Amino acid sequence: MSVAARTRQAVTLVTLSLALSGCTTGPNYKRPLVPVPDRFYGEQARDEAVDEARSLANAPWWDVFDDPVLKSLIDEALRNGFDARTAAARVEEARAQYGVARSQSLPAVDYQGNWQRQRPPLTPTGKAQTTWTANVSISWELDVWGRIRRLNESARAQYLATEEGRRGVILSLLSDVAIAYLDLRELDQELVIARNTTAAFEDTYELFRRQLEGGTASVLETTRAEASVANVAAQIPEIERAVVARENQINFLLGRNPQPILREGPMMALPPEVPPGLPSALLERRPDIRQAEQLLVAANAEVGAAKADFFPRLSLTGLLGQVSPELGSLFESRSRTWSIGGGLLGPLFEGGRIKHGYEAARARWEQASISYEATTANAFGEVSRALVDRTKLVETARQRAREVAAYQEAVRVASIRYSSGLSAYFEVLEAQQQLFPAEIALAQTRRDQLVALVDLYRALGGGWQAEETGPGQRQNARPR
Repeated sequence: MSVAARTRQAVTLVTLSLALSGCTTGPNYKRPLVPVPDRFYGEQARDEAVDEARSLANAPWWDVFDDPVLKSLIDEALRNGFDARTAAARVEEARAQYGVARSQSLPAVDYQGNWQRQRPPLTPTGKAQTTWTANVSISWELDVWGRIRRLNESARAQYLATEEGRRGVILSLLSDVAIAYLDLRELDQELVIARNTTAAFEDTYELFRRQLEGGTASVLETTRAEASVANVAAQIPEIERAVVARENQINFLLGRNPQPILREGPMMALPPEVPPGLPSALLERRPDIRQAEQLLVAANAEVGAAKADFFPRLSLTGLLGQVSPELGSLFESRSRTWSIGGGLLGPLFEGGRIKHGYEAARARWEQASISYEATTANAFGEVSRALVDRTKLVETARQRAREVAAYQEAVRVASIRYSSGLSAYFEVLEAQQQLFPAEIALAQTRRDQLVALVDLYRALGGGWQAEETGPGQRQNARPR
């Protein structure tokens, strides 16, 4: 057969293979149907259009607090945080693995150079022979059944899932930084309260001590006043210890060595109430839901790849080279050699390996589907909890403030009664002892209100506009 005829046969074979490659085994992806509530449980009814337009997750949530120190800490965490850097490295690894998978759809071209000297047995001359060889070989698996395309689809989804995982890590990192910073600011308030209360109790103790020396106060009054001083003063080093622990936590989240954390101005105030948005938007916004869906896409594609293993694989090979006994004549035309061929490899008996591999891929798809549904349900629950926390803590803070105001008035009235000789100083001391924990509880509740807002942002999966991962991620069928 002539070279032209062989070439025509090869071209015909390639064309036929490319035509057959339009079919792809296995299911196309279809997003599972999950029940989506009309509104979040615990949320007051609002106009849905307004909710969607004014979603909390549509803007950087740290801007709401209007605290320049918090903004700078978040910027540093994004740049240098250990978690953020590790997540970025995982994305780079997944991107490289996707490139490895894509390379399987292209022909592989290799080169080879060889020098060999041997003495063949039973030759008339009995002399050694030298052979110089230079070859370029091409091999290409024709993706007739879509096995390689399914593997590419799986690798791409794994890469996108890693990218969503990075966004989830960043969202968690920024929330942890904000909550630790809010804890730190609240501890500062506790420290101020403890020091002021200690100073007030010191004045009381000094008063009783002078009166005891003058014979107008009892030992019981003096010792109780001293015990009150010690009780509150003991809280100061404990609070200072907690402050350093929070500073170290923030420093670690920012990827730096322990050092003081700058604080400026008073504790931030609560931002105005903002509607959280439509529940259906959560499916497009939360990184963990998007990550779970990409893992489901990958598992779906692996089902198709496993199904393609039941069918034969078709490959083309080619060789173009030079063979010569002399290096100087290696590249002369008379030394040229070439070959072209096709191969078909299919299973006959594998002991159930392919069947069980397909069943395992199906089981992994089932697990990924359940994980997607569970992640979605958990997301709705987290938003509901954050909404309820934010709503109920308003009343808690109101009652705590009422309690503090009442105890402050009790201290004032008791002091007036004592100065007028109408009561013993025990009344003043008791009122002061009750005021201290009430002020601490109020500071903690106000901190909890701010933390609830951060939790709501985290539950809504936002704070920045995530990059679009592009079309083509949602096809349309499910494994069967």
